[in-house]
Amino acid sequence: MIDFEIKSKTQPIGTRKGQTVYFAQPKSQQYFTNKMLIERIVRETSLSEGDVKNALISLSNVVCEAMQLGMSVDLAELGSFRVVVSSKMMDTAAEVTVKDALKTPKIVFTPKQKMRDATNQVELSIDKGSVKSSTGGGTTTNPDEDQTENPLG
Repeated sequence: MIDFEIKSKTQPIGTRKGQTVYFAQPKSQQYFTNKMLIERIVRETSLSEGDVKNALISLSNVVCEAMQLGMSVDLAELGSFRVVVSSKMMDTAAEVTVKDALKTPKIVFTPKQKMRDATNQVELSIDKGSVKSSTGGGTTTNPDEDQTENPLG
C-alpha cells in the first residue's frame, strides 16, 4: 500500500502562474530491506542465511562485471539491466568522438510482465484529511471529506 497526502503550491511560471495547484505526494516509502529479503528467501527455500547472502553478493558482482563490459543482464522473472549511452548531435563526422559526443552511460532496468503486473496491483490511497503546502507552510484541514480514496475499489 502506498499512502499519499495532498499538497499545494503556487505555480511560479507557465499558464497557471500565481495559481494554487494541488497534487498527491507519497507520505513515505516503505522498504523491503536486504535483511528482510534474506529471511524471506531462507524461509521459502532450503538455503541457509549464509548461502543466500553469498548468492546476493555474487549476483551483484556478476551484474557489475557485465555492466562494465557493456552487456545486458537477464535476471529471469525479474527483468533485465542494460547499459544505454546517448549521443549528442554534432555538425561534422570528425566531431563525433567518445569525449565530445557520447554522454555518461546510464543503467536501464526493464521489468518482465510478472513484475509489471505486481506493480499495477499495488493498493493506493489518498489522505484527504488535510492539505499541506509544499513550501513548508501551514496545513488546511477539511474534516468533512473522506479520509482515504482507493481507486482500485
